[in-house]
Amino acid sequence: MTQNYAALIDHTLLKAETTQTQIEALCEEAKKYEFASVCVNPTWVNLSAQLLKGTNVKVCTVIGFPLGATTSKVKAFETTNAIEEGAGEIDMVINIGALKNGEYDFVRDDIKAVVDAANGTLVKVIIETCLLTDEEKVKACELSVEAGADFVKTSTGFSTGGATIEDVKLMRNTVGPNVGVKASGGVRSLEDMKNMVEAGATRIGASSGVAIMNGLISDSNY
Repeated sequence: MTQNYAALIDHTLLKAETTQTQIEALCEEAKKYEFASVCVNPTWVNLSAQLLKGTNVKVCTVIGFPLGATTSKVKAFETTNAIEEGAGEIDMVINIGALKNGEYDFVRDDIKAVVDAANGTLVKVIIETCLLTDEEKVKACELSVEAGADFVKTSTGFSTGGATIEDVKLMRNTVGPNVGVKASGGVRSLEDMKNMVEAGATRIGASSGVAIMNGLISDSNY
């Protein structure tokens, strides 16, 4: 029963203190459970791509992470570099302050810079829901769709909160059926995952993937 959920999980390890041994273990777990991807910081993309060569597990990485406050040019360069290193999916953080300041053209262009640099590689846009009002969440999702993103994503997992059922429903209702919704942050059990999928999530970002697949509850905060 749980096996159906593995292909929805981005098996995630983004902590600053992550070691090579931990990345190697992450990739082995991803291969074993056949997760959708491993989600790692850019410095680990090349190693992860080597470890996952010949499998269906993709390497996902994060751009402008976790604050979203780097410039659009830097985000675009990061994206190009990550893909050259072997990334098959890109999770980028919007410029949250610009969104809250009402600079919608800037936010759209910032996302589009990454989408253009990705050149067909799947792009997920992290809107950091815990810092936004419902109206801002809707606007962030609309701008992501306008910029050509493939997914919208709730959270980095490194701010004041993670995914909620209410936010996933709101995001799904905003983007419609043809854009993905990724729930990240605080998905620690199979029940959590089922609830997120029922709310409209089509991808789950979690460091608790192994626990989820074994029907356990993790104490991880991501």
